[in-house]
Amino acid sequence: MKLHELAPKIKKPARRRKGQGNATGNGTYAGRGCNGQNSRSGGGVRLGFEGGQTTLIQRMPKNKGFRNINRVESQVIKLGQLEESFEDGEKVNLASLLEKGLIGKNDTKVKILTEGTLEKKIIVEAGILFSVTAKAAIEKAGGTIAS
Repeated sequence: MKLHELAPKIKKPARRRKGQGNATGNGTYAGRGCNGQNSRSGGGVRLGFEGGQTTLIQRMPKNKGFRNINRVESQVIKLGQLEESFEDGEKVNLASLLEKGLIGKNDTKVKILTEGTLEKKIIVEAGILFSVTAKAAIEKAGGTIAS
C-alpha cells in the first residue's frame, strides 16, 4: 500500500457550491431567496431575536436567588423526641424511627440535633448523623453510638 492509495472508508459528499450559474440549480439568488436581511452576506438576526418583540428571556420574571439542584434534605430529630419515644437501652435505627413515626421515609438522611434533654441510655446505630453537642449528650446519658 502506498500513500496515494489511502482513502477514507466513508466518502464525504461533495459540498454544494452556490452561485455557480443557473445550470447548476444554485445560480441567480444561490438559494437565499430574493431580497431581504437573510439574502445579504453577514445577514440574519442574533440568537433569541423575535423581530422587535420583547424576547422570551426578558419576559420571564426575575426572581432573586436560586434553587440548588444538588441539595440533600435531611430529616431532623431532636433529643427530646428520642427521650419521649424510646425506652432505656433501646436501639435507634432508621427502621425504629420510621415505626415510631419520627421520620417520614427511611431513604433520606436523618440527623439528631441537641434540642431537648436526654436521660435514657440509647444505642444509636450506623446510618444516622448527629451534631457534636448531640453526640456529647447521648454519651453523657450513658448511650453509645455505633459508627
